Amino acid sequence: MHKVLAVGEVLWDLLPDGKQLGGAPSNFAYHCRSLGADARIVTRIGDDDLGREVLERFRGLDLPTDGVEIDPEAPTGTVSVVLDADGQPRYTIHEGVAWDRIEAGPDALVRAAAADAVCFGSLAQRAPASRDAIARIVAAAGPDALRIFDVNLRPPFVDREVVARSLEAADVLKLNDEELVVLAEMFDVSGPPEGAVEALAGRFGLKVVAVTRGTGGSLLFADGAWSDHPGVRVEVVDTIGAGDAFTAAMTVGLLAGRPLDEINHRANAVAAFVCTRPGGTPALPESLRGGP
Repeated sequence: MHKVLAVGEVLWDLLPDGKQLGGAPSNFAYHCRSLGADARIVTRIGDDDLGREVLERFRGLDLPTDGVEIDPEAPTGTVSVVLDADGQPRYTIHEGVAWDRIEAGPDALVRAAAADAVCFGSLAQRAPASRDAIARIVAAAGPDALRIFDVNLRPPFVDREVVARSLEAADVLKLNDEELVVLAEMFDVSGPPEGAVEALAGRFGLKVVAVTRGTGGSLLFADGAWSDHPGVRVEVVDTIGAGDAFTAAMTVGLLAGRPLDEINHRANAVAAFVCTRPGGTPALPESLRGGP
């Protein structure tokens, strides 16, 4: 069983009709476990009621909690969501919270050294403490481990230097088509999406680049080969966690050494299923479990 480690933010989205657990790393780790990997998460919560609810939710999802740090001072992360006059949501990702203070403790470094893949994003690196800790954890992974950078650009927390350092540390890049446009401009890359992907891969030494396109499926690029999947048509309930599910299925497929087209097909199928259920962590059907 492959060992996968996710590191980064965990938070509560405070929606008008109630709160919902959020954070890409926990969604990713949950789906990796559903697909047959031994996945764990390194994150940080406050010593408060919301933090205790995170632990309770993780246990309900069968996510190990031994990598969850407890901060004695900073609160558990929250995102305030309000609807404007047109019904469009506006988000405030509160700062100075526990996941801004993730530490690269001995246990986290040991887990990273034993992992077959480590997944990290950009949002959790907005504060210096977590940024340094995540860099140390990713660097602690073995030479054969996959280092997966799942870009999650959330203005105003978009920093070119953070993105560049993350790309330099990564073997695998996952982003959506809108983020590809931003990175292409950020690093002076021009041309069609395929050209931008190849340029980024060449510049940063990436083994794999995945570009998701919402209902339009996804592009995978690896070792000069392409896989283009048109997507799976489903009745969408919400898209929460679909990208994280895609990343999880891709990661499990890469670790298993599956063909690129097969990885792309299964990642789209898993992401599409998540779109048919509310929330980011629905139970996957048996037909999708166990890896691509």
